[in-house]
Amino acid sequence: MKRFDEIKDLLLSLEADFQKFYEKENQAAGTRVRKGMQELKNLAQDIRVEVQEKKNTKHEA
Repeated sequence: MKRFDEIKDLLLSLEADFQKFYEKENQAAGTRVRKGMQELKNLAQDIRVEVQEKKNTKHEA
């Protein structure tokens, strides 16, 4: 569940920048949102790989 908590924390940390970008059209906040979303994408991919490896290991045993 640690990985899930990492995703939640990352999303919550981006909330203010989402508001600044979409409501106030702050371009710098948009850059931070894009960076954060890239981190989220990478984290999600890492989790996908981890889950698949765990599934494969149990399937082989």
